[in-house]
Amino acid sequence: MTRRAVQWVVAALVLLLVAGAALRLVAARKERAAAEPVAKAQAVAELAATDVLKARSVQLSQGLPVSGSLKAVNSALVKARVAGELQGLTLREGDAVRAGQVVARIDAIEYQARLRQASEQAAAAQAQIDIAQRQWDNNKALVDQGFISKTALDTSLNNLDAARSTHRAALAAADMARKTLDDTVLRAPIAGVVSQRLAQPGERVGVDARVLEIVDLSRLELEATLSAADSVQVRVGQAAELQVEGLAQPVAARVVRINPSAQAGSRSVPVYLALQDAAGLRQGLFAQGRLVVGSASGLAVPLAAVRTDKPAPYVQLVENGQVAHKGVTPGARGEVDGESWVAVDGVAEGAVVIKGAVGQLRVGTPVRFTGVDAVGGEGVRRAAP
Repeated sequence: MTRRAVQWVVAALVLLLVAGAALRLVAARKERAAAEPVAKAQAVAELAATDVLKARSVQLSQGLPVSGSLKAVNSALVKARVAGELQGLTLREGDAVRAGQVVARIDAIEYQARLRQASEQAAAAQAQIDIAQRQWDNNKALVDQGFISKTALDTSLNNLDAARSTHRAALAAADMARKTLDDTVLRAPIAGVVSQRLAQPGERVGVDARVLEIVDLSRLELEATLSAADSVQVRVGQAAELQVEGLAQPVAARVVRINPSAQAGSRSVPVYLALQDAAGLRQGLFAQGRLVVGSASGLAVPLAAVRTDKPAPYVQLVENGQVAHKGVTPGARGEVDGESWVAVDGVAEGAVVIKGAVGQLRVGTPVRFTGVDAVGGEGVRRAAP
């Protein structure tokens, strides 16, 4: 075969290869064009009945979160008023006491001796009064008869007054010794339960040494601290529901006091809430809840349904079986059945809103519901009210 014939053969083979590649490219394009409608038909958002709800007018309960530890309204520390050896202390944590009940004693031997000493000094002062009184009576009789001068009578009167003053001082000292002796007996100032025993029998305690702590569990309150901005919304009498650790059911409470001063440093304001039923509760338990400070009404949706991934807030709706984005203006916030809702302007009442948990959906995406009961007008099934 000549060289020219070889060149023609090679050229023919190249043309065949190019033609085959072109045919395959055209076929691939036709296949993709045919598949695109199928893919579009398959891009449908399937939602459950619980994934949507209707925008509706509701009463928004506005509140503030509160938390803190429970404290007894009435508590007392039993302290030693005199120094000495502690005796007769048998109460321990958890024991109930009555108001005025003797809980312990301080060794009273020394204080009994001091009372006897003061009493004897008062008796001696009384004897001096008797002597000064007789002397004054005698001198007065002698002055009346002219046997002595009035100066001697004045001197005896001064001695009588001094004896009386000494007697009164001795009586006061005896009263102080008697009071000190009474202080050797330690009594419960309130009825309640012993929460701490801070000393042991036989221990020598000093003045103001703490012996017992008693708490009255019949009245408990929560001390919550609020920011300065939140505290201006709080009023005495406002209600709250608290969840106390260890209890399954919430406990009702009410604001009874508001501290008039902010705490130094944190600038927070203490607020005190009295529990309406303290049965079975203990001091120191942690509680948290929500304080209702007001309410508002209006067309609202769940706060999680309002999306902010665009320059302006919006909600996702189901309109004519497709996803639509509608811009809204958020308003007052509050709670509805324990869920945070927000009043919105820009959607109609009854509009089917897609919940925030579903995520972002593209505008125009067809929607198919998996429920069984259609909701009128939109072909939506069992949209939550």
